[in-house]
Amino acid sequence: MSVTDFTITDENIALKPSIEKEKTIKYSDYLLPPYSMTKIQAGICLLLVELCERFTFFEVVCNMIPFCTVKLGYSNYQAAILNLCFIGTSILTPVFVGWLADVYLGRNKLVCVGLFLHFLGTALLSVVAFPMEDFYLGPYHVVNNLPTEEQNRLFHVALLTISLGTGGIRAIVCPLGAYGLQECGSQKQMSFFNWFHWLMNLTVTAAFLGISYIQHSRPWAFVLLIPFVSALMALIILHMIYYKLIYQPEKYSSPLITFGVFVNALKTCCLSCHLGRSMTSWLDHAKKKNGGCYSEPHVEDTKFFFTLLPFFIFQILYRTCVMQIPSGYYLQTMNSNLNLDGFLLPIAVMNAISILPLLILVPFMECFSTCLFPWKRDGPFQSACIIAGNLSAALSVMVAGCFEIHRKQFPPVEQPLSAKVLTVSSMPGLHLVLQYILLGVAETLVNPASSVIAYSFAPRTIRGTSMNFLTLFNGFGCYTGALLVKLVYLISEGNWFPNTLNKGNLENFFFLLASLTLLNVLGFWSVSQRYCNLNHFNAQNISGSNLEETLLLHEKSLKFYGSIQEISSSIDLWETAL
Repeated sequence: MSVTDFTITDENIALKPSIEKEKTIKYSDYLLPPYSMTKIQAGICLLLVELCERFTFFEVVCNMIPFCTVKLGYSNYQAAILNLCFIGTSILTPVFVGWLADVYLGRNKLVCVGLFLHFLGTALLSVVAFPMEDFYLGPYHVVNNLPTEEQNRLFHVALLTISLGTGGIRAIVCPLGAYGLQECGSQKQMSFFNWFHWLMNLTVTAAFLGISYIQHSRPWAFVLLIPFVSALMALIILHMIYYKLIYQPEKYSSPLITFGVFVNALKTCCLSCHLGRSMTSWLDHAKKKNGGCYSEPHVEDTKFFFTLLPFFIFQILYRTCVMQIPSGYYLQTMNSNLNLDGFLLPIAVMNAISILPLLILVPFMECFSTCLFPWKRDGPFQSACIIAGNLSAALSVMVAGCFEIHRKQFPPVEQPLSAKVLTVSSMPGLHLVLQYILLGVAETLVNPASSVIAYSFAPRTIRGTSMNFLTLFNGFGCYTGALLVKLVYLISEGNWFPNTLNKGNLENFFFLLASLTLLNVLGFWSVSQRYCNLNHFNAQNISGSNLEETLLLHEKSLKFYGSIQEISSSIDLWETAL
């Protein structure tokens, strides 16, 4: 009988010495056990925090380009770069803040600092930056009289503060907690990540629909709504801290240890200039027995990470392509006719449309793969999903280029935006729906498959580090997109990313990005064979461990808020995602 066939219960195995206490059994415990109530409460709080945080984040992203171009006088490429840098910083900060919480400040203290920074940033945006127009607050006429130069400074400070606050919140309250996946195969892991991304995008869709309604009916409401949502999120998180509803993940290796092994091995290798007999890799120079500073397990884990490094690198160009929604696609939509028989279509609706493929396709994909081909969800399947997703992203950018050529052939019309009248193309904005849908299909295929490879291909001790590096390279993709916009603007002298779209050739930028994405597909296809066997680390870890260590691993994985659950062969995916 294999180790994984054991079932742990409180009556059969005592994992730790304890004194049996008399328990009073209530009738309500049969209906809903106490630990289930705790998990339901924690799940609801997590969803509310996710909704509030995503609402605030996308509220800033959706209003960034109109505010920068119309109110602050930025060029199109400058507004796009600022938006991409804000998104990239918000993606990167949770990784560094999470490490800072574990090493120095502590999780509860740091999340309180993050809440303060987040509220401060939203308040600055409301008071200084985001009043799109003068408005009346009761009998008082409120006018934004700040000079543009001071608005610029406070605007940048507010964006940086919100990014840091977002990092503190997402690193500690909303981490990716695949608690019970250590011993599961790729099929259950794929199901978990599918439903996890589905649930997170459901909250994002709700945020976009709320933003769309406000953009259409009461744009000035953003002034009061942003700090209100931030304050509501703070109250929910403080409730979670008080009742200890924040999951404390197990501490393993950190990205800094991986980086330290790399630097130490490179330094020692340069000094010795040769490999010893017991060295199979240049990273072995970082081991203490070879004159390095790190233990053998840390070095061996870093070797596995370097096997995943090509996979992480190929995520950068894909993320650059996806980041066209808040940059190039947004400018293209803003310069199209959004008037539908007297109804001015909010631009945030297009973002919600890009998420619809994920919400629709994931349940069908789960049903199809689980019922018909349950054995086909291994490494080659994940690689095929990533390749198909990258092709869909490349096709989306190509379609955007074709529609840009088509858009410029329509006569100009006037359209109100942010209390000003702009001259735009008369092509209906709904013609651009196809490119948004194709990017949504790409996200449906790539995100869960990438998470499975990053999680499953790494040993158990560095799975958290592996997921952190996946997040880091996604953030690097945003900065790469900003750098690409800057280079294209300078090299083409503004022609490929013009300030006035009808007087330039934005389609050339889209075709360039599509070509780079196709090259990215070829590069990933050439290395995809490395990631075929996803579960060999799981088998290796089980076979190399004794029974006591394995049972303790089960206990740590399933002890959630002081309760030990019975281990079964199946995982309630919704409960795990919550």
